[in-house]
Amino acid sequence: MLHFLLRRYIRQGRLTVRYPGGATKVYGQGMPDVAIAIRDRPALLQLGLDPDLKLGELYMDGRMTIERGDIVGLLDLLMGNVARQGASGGLHALRFIRKLLRGFSQWNPASAARAHAAHHYDLSGRLYDQFLDASRQYSCAYFEHRNDTLEAAQTGKKRHIIAKLNLDRPGLSVLDIGCGWGGLAMDLARECQAAVLGVTLSTEQHRAAEQSAYRAGLADRARFALKDYRMLEGRFDRIVSVGMFEHVGVRYYPEFFSKIRELLADDGVMLLHTIGRTDGPGATNAWVQKYIFPGGYAPALSEIVSVIEQAGLMVTDVEVLRLHYAMTLAEWRKRFQAHRAAVAALYDERFCRMWEFYLAGAEMSFRHEGQVVYQIQIAKRVDALPLTRDYMMAHAAADAREPPDAVRAVA
Repeated sequence: MLHFLLRRYIRQGRLTVRYPGGATKVYGQGMPDVAIAIRDRPALLQLGLDPDLKLGELYMDGRMTIERGDIVGLLDLLMGNVARQGASGGLHALRFIRKLLRGFSQWNPASAARAHAAHHYDLSGRLYDQFLDASRQYSCAYFEHRNDTLEAAQTGKKRHIIAKLNLDRPGLSVLDIGCGWGGLAMDLARECQAAVLGVTLSTEQHRAAEQSAYRAGLADRARFALKDYRMLEGRFDRIVSVGMFEHVGVRYYPEFFSKIRELLADDGVMLLHTIGRTDGPGATNAWVQKYIFPGGYAPALSEIVSVIEQAGLMVTDVEVLRLHYAMTLAEWRKRFQAHRAAVAALYDERFCRMWEFYLAGAEMSFRHEGQVVYQIQIAKRVDALPLTRDYMMAHAAADAREPPDAVRAVA
């Protein structure tokens, strides 16, 4: 079964497979050129029946090893060929079933949301220090130029978002839903003199954000709470959410945007930054669902906008960031590999292989599977923002005039 699938699908690039028992077969030609070994016969059946789940598991467990090339090249080869030719009948059926059952996999009431967050975000902060920038921006960077450093691109992302929030006067109240380690919240407090409340469900992120704000002398303007967004009260002039919406779940979108309408001031503005898919509604990859982001889902734009409308809110601007996240993930992956020994000392080799597969697979999903990042600006009133988008351009021009030392300080 596996031999038939590989012979049919591998057209661009060459894959050499050493099967259990020693037989070796070559599929396709060209680059990338990757060689793997499958260590036991049950792995063959498992790969043939459920490649979305089992490829990553076999790599993590050492039952499938790479003898030439690396995991990036393997996933580039496999995902690129499947994207060009379409999934096989069996794989297509399996993904369709997972789409039908996604309501169960995205079960995410407040009682489960904290456990889902802890699974990924309560890992050791030392892990994230190995591959993130200094402000621990764990979301898509914004590369104004292809040769930007990760630090410059993450600073660019924060400034791009701040421009879209149109913080046109000091003292505005800002809610950051899913604030991570607090990097954006502290920039908002420091640069825009905003009064910021950041909320997260991760105890590790909450602790680190509070400590960072205190050390930076921003604790009076950048506050952080360990709280579910559904429990929030009050009104905010601005709301921002970066990389959190992927954890909400489709069935909870009406509740999410209803809460946004309740929390947003009448003349307020929101900026939603989320991973999304360009090929319509789907389901989360089985391996990612099990090992990386339980309850997570990257939505189609149609799944977001329709609920925004139903909530009585208005979409005022949409931008699609295409290869920015692939470039971000490539930088994370390089840094992770450079510090792999430190990660292995924190956890173990199996964890390192899991993280390698995660970073490489995520990068390839943006290169081959139609994953993008949507930045959606939202308001209640038609006059909540200036008549043209010039205010965004003016903010970017002001940033460009700042000396390099100021840019580094913000990052």
